[in-house]
Amino acid sequence: MTGPKPLVVVGDALLDEDIEGVATRLAPDAPAPVVDVTGDRRHPGGAGLAAALAARGGRDVVLVTALGDDPASEAVRRELGGRVRLLELPLHGTLPVKTRVLAGGRPVVRIDRGGGTPGEPDDAVREALAGAHAVLVADYGRHTAGAVRPQLADAARHTPLVWDPHPRGDPPVPGARLVTPNAAEAVALCAGTPGAPGMSGASLGAFAERGAGLAERWRAAGVAVTLGDRGVLLTRPGGGTPMLIPAPFRADGDPCGAGDCFAATTVAALADGLLPEEALQRAVAEAAAFVAAGGAGNPDLWHAPAVPGPAHDPAAGAFELAEGVRARGGTVVATGGCFDLVHAGHVGLLESARRVGDCLIVCLNSDASVMRRKGAGRPLTPVADRARVLAALGSVDAVVVFEEDTPEVVLGRLRPDVWVKGGDYSVQELPEAEVLRSWGGQAVVLPYLDGRSTTLLARRAAEAAIALRAPDG
Repeated sequence: MTGPKPLVVVGDALLDEDIEGVATRLAPDAPAPVVDVTGDRRHPGGAGLAAALAARGGRDVVLVTALGDDPASEAVRRELGGRVRLLELPLHGTLPVKTRVLAGGRPVVRIDRGGGTPGEPDDAVREALAGAHAVLVADYGRHTAGAVRPQLADAARHTPLVWDPHPRGDPPVPGARLVTPNAAEAVALCAGTPGAPGMSGASLGAFAERGAGLAERWRAAGVAVTLGDRGVLLTRPGGGTPMLIPAPFRADGDPCGAGDCFAATTVAALADGLLPEEALQRAVAEAAAFVAAGGAGNPDLWHAPAVPGPAHDPAAGAFELAEGVRARGGTVVATGGCFDLVHAGHVGLLESARRVGDCLIVCLNSDASVMRRKGAGRPLTPVADRARVLAALGSVDAVVVFEEDTPEVVLGRLRPDVWVKGGDYSVQELPEAEVLRSWGGQAVVLPYLDGRSTTLLARRAAEAAIALRAPDG
């Protein structure tokens, strides 16, 4: 194979169908709701959905799956065209179709029909797995993974492999980097195993035991059990302290397809070189956003083929926040600085600034801007980490990075009502004060804790390092 290595997804494709409507009455002949249909949509599910999600952003994805000559298989081929490259196993039978009937956005009943047996892989499948950058197995219990098991076992020896299991599917091959069952799957997969935690245990400790036991059974490097709103629990063979990765927020939406989004994001992150812990953090956040946006039923997923889009502007949320607060008649507060090592003085200033208005936006100097202002060796902390620390503070509502030496340009876009600086400045010294006056804003100085500064902290750290290196006298 030539060119960049693709990400390969292996598994059972399905056709998902949603029939939407409203239910305001019961049928006269049975206590069943009558659903007046308002619309319906069909899209690939199972491994087909996982492959489409992995291909977002223009990533080269190959899907190895079993398809036949039936209308459902043709519909999957049509929807995945231009998104992923298909390597088909023959399907003896018909492609499974899962139909959900929804009333008011909530499922009333699901109807499953169809099904078949996958045939043998050809040389193209073997070559794709041998040359994969990373591999995801999306197992939906239809045994496509079993048909390709020897090739998957070979791939796991030299390629990051993520296995999303199914209780009725095939066991992961030894050497999987991560296996990603959800809570119910973890319980079902442990059922009947001697010494496994009971079916009723829902504590983190019970899931930690299940995950570690499954990791040992499968000889996997790690098992990440997804726990819905609680996040993801990463366990290793042999036990030890598990890692809990919380969800960034409670996502109220359709969870259909969330597991596919989680697994697809995880394997893509591993392909990008992230550590498993980092990959899972990214996947938890993406899955929450996916559910909040409507899950697999979100029509925006299927409006156009996946192509590279414009880079996301992380500052966009700050400007939208400022506009929304102003529209409600609130007060927008902003402050700025390098925030190289966030210390007690910074925290006190930010907490005080937040109490001044209805939102606080921090304007953060970029790395190049800090270096020009502070000299060689600064910043000590890169801008992505500085922004993340600030955004995690309860007093900070948004962070926007600027490249200039002073924030007048970004302030012209934000147009805050109040600009805040610490007490080591005076209003007359602030170059931003004149800019604020142009739209009726006000620059103010707040009290600042003496004796706290990044320079002082850095000096103390350097002195401590020298003392540690000095020979005992």
